[in-house]
Amino acid sequence: MTARGDPIREAIRDQALASGFNAIGFADAHLHAEVRAGLSEFIACGYHGDMGWLASTAERRGDPRALWPDARTVVVLGVNYTPEDDPFALADTPECGIFSVYARGRDYHDTLKRRLRALARWIEGRWPGSLKLFVDTAPVMEKPLAQAAGLGWQGKHTNLVSRRFGSWLFLGEIYLSLALEPDRRESDHCGSCHRCLDACPTRAFPAPYRLDARRCISYLTIEHKGMIPVELRPAIGNRIYGCDDCLAVCPWNKFAHAAREPDFLPRRELTAPRLAELALLDEVAFRRMFAGSPVKRTGRDRFLRNVLIAIGNAVPGDPQLVASARHCLGDDSPLVRAAAVWALSRLAPPSLWARERFRGLARETHPLVREEWGRPPAETEAAIME
Repeated sequence: MTARGDPIREAIRDQALASGFNAIGFADAHLHAEVRAGLSEFIACGYHGDMGWLASTAERRGDPRALWPDARTVVVLGVNYTPEDDPFALADTPECGIFSVYARGRDYHDTLKRRLRALARWIEGRWPGSLKLFVDTAPVMEKPLAQAAGLGWQGKHTNLVSRRFGSWLFLGEIYLSLALEPDRRESDHCGSCHRCLDACPTRAFPAPYRLDARRCISYLTIEHKGMIPVELRPAIGNRIYGCDDCLAVCPWNKFAHAAREPDFLPRRELTAPRLAELALLDEVAFRRMFAGSPVKRTGRDRFLRNVLIAIGNAVPGDPQLVASARHCLGDDSPLVRAAAVWALSRLAPPSLWARERFRGLARETHPLVREEWGRPPAETEAAIME
């Protein structure tokens, strides 16, 4: 719900919507104690995994005024990125990789920052006071602030859900030193629905409204730096960058309309990319392919790790995929070689796997890769002795 009447607020709202934002709300620069307690519990349980920056910035993240003492109002802005196509379209095409919807176009951070800067300049030119702007690279608890500003509520999958845009909103914020009347906080409309929890392939939700990032495919394929835990690899399927399953099944998506923002439209080469080809990317080709894309921030080695995990989940015996996995056994990156070993163990005929394992153990010195060579399928042990 939206509070009305303040001419400054309404002028900012009108300008934001005219500038390409699809949603806007105003919140006090304050977060309730339960939000801070939830963040503390998340970190205490170790649910943040490799994301040490979440723990190191917890104080500033839990209090907007700790981030910027002059803050009095947070303007929360949203841009719709609802996909036109079915996010699950490639789920039954294991030779192709799936990118999360948000990563199929240009990097949304660039688009939002450009619009936020333009809106911030417009505000600065009309009213006294200072301001700061943020996208999700800063220590800002965006979703609780978005709920306080009336844009939506944090669903059981911990993402923001909007009655107008479902689970498909990018968020950005402008902190103002100017005190403005806040909008009415949005209430929770999830009810008894638990589709998002049931949809998670890796069971990353220990409870509704609680996420263990260490089991989340988005975390594992984007943030996690090492090998993906072996017990979770099969559940990743052919998802090679992020995961939309919990978002895509949300019933509130039925009210959303497909985004028309050119920057968010999927690039043709990312709509059905073949894993066998992606596995052959060197550093130069990776940078060229993902220039202007959020994927570039993960880096080539982690991306190829993801591709090889997906190859390991494809149809055993596929000659192109087997060839790609074998090619990656000679990669300079231990992470890529380790993932290639696992992929080959899943795809190759026992005799081929036995030969490659014998050679690999003879020449490999890196412990990460040797660990992968050290767990062959049981049926290959006899083949090794032939």
